[in-house]
Amino acid sequence: MHRRPFLAAAGALLAAPALAQQHGGHAPALRPLPPSREPFHNLFQGGAPHHITPDQAAQRVTDSPAPPGPMGRWAPRADMPIPRSEMAWATAWNGRMHVVGGYGEGQVNRAYHTVYDPASDRWYDAAPLPRGANHVAVVAHEGVVYAMGGFIEQNRRCDDKSFAYDVAQDRWRELAPLPRPRGAAAAVVLDGRIHLIGGATDPAPERASIAWHEAYDPRSDRWELRRPIPAARDHVGAVTHGGVIHVAGGRFNTFQYNTGLHHVYLPARDSWVEKAPIPTPRSGHGMVVHKGRFYCMGGEEGIIERGQTIQAKVFGQMESYDPATDSWQRHAPMPTPRHAVAAVSIGDWVFVAGGGAVLGGAVQSAIHEAWTLG
Repeated sequence: MHRRPFLAAAGALLAAPALAQQHGGHAPALRPLPPSREPFHNLFQGGAPHHITPDQAAQRVTDSPAPPGPMGRWAPRADMPIPRSEMAWATAWNGRMHVVGGYGEGQVNRAYHTVYDPASDRWYDAAPLPRGANHVAVVAHEGVVYAMGGFIEQNRRCDDKSFAYDVAQDRWRELAPLPRPRGAAAAVVLDGRIHLIGGATDPAPERASIAWHEAYDPRSDRWELRRPIPAARDHVGAVTHGGVIHVAGGRFNTFQYNTGLHHVYLPARDSWVEKAPIPTPRSGHGMVVHKGRFYCMGGEEGIIERGQTIQAKVFGQMESYDPATDSWQRHAPMPTPRHAVAAVSIGDWVFVAGGGAVLGGAVQSAIHEAWTLG
């Protein structure tokens, strides 16, 4: 996979090599990347190709307790250029999906930045994140992709870095650092501000979930404290809709303690209220707004004691929430259950790329599947 030179200049504009041609109102013409030849890689074998074992396949779970809704259908799309996971999470701007950082090629602190174009069903290489990390919170707003926090080691040792990527220029610049370092947080846009919610923080040996809620103002390059979420957790799903923020699922410190809690942030009151819980408690799932409903897919759950896996589940459930009725329903499950996925809604489709194929970070996937009601 082609990767541009790593660029690091604290406080300065961080840019990829100049690309001359504009491409359909998107960024300058980006270098196309072929799909991966291997669907899975093993992190602990230096990113070597991996074949899912029967025991690993048995981790897959697709049953949902939610009442049935329209099943919809899944279809394959161009696989990612390399198997990846723990990007946390993806975002979309101008009809393209941006996937930043994560695990890949036997490393956990990659600076990858790949862009998927549904119109051509192709992946492209964009300017790399100025420093490699996993579990980076990302969100797009007014032509800018924001990337905040993350872990430098495997799901631990968080930092306070914050960057902004100008889609039209294919360039990154550094922003005011987070007030407190964290990884695996959720980022959403509300009223022109980037809200960073939950996550986990140091000390690394403890890696505890947090309830922090901070809002970044792009106009002033400053952070403000907001009311914390009522239950500290990380690896949540989060979306903005109807002037409020929804946060569903997540974990208390580890995937052994998943939750179905669903809270809504009311900005006028700077407070939270509880809504109907997600039917399948999970963490590391995708969550998107699609045609007025909130769709959650994928995730993981398990117990690991003294390095031994006692229980392992990788979820394929696709469940959606109707904010008008405060109710959930189920849909056709993912053909390939995964966690730590890149998930976005573009047009009539929900795109779900990459992710962990087994419990934890051992196996990355390049699999890319899309779901539609049609």
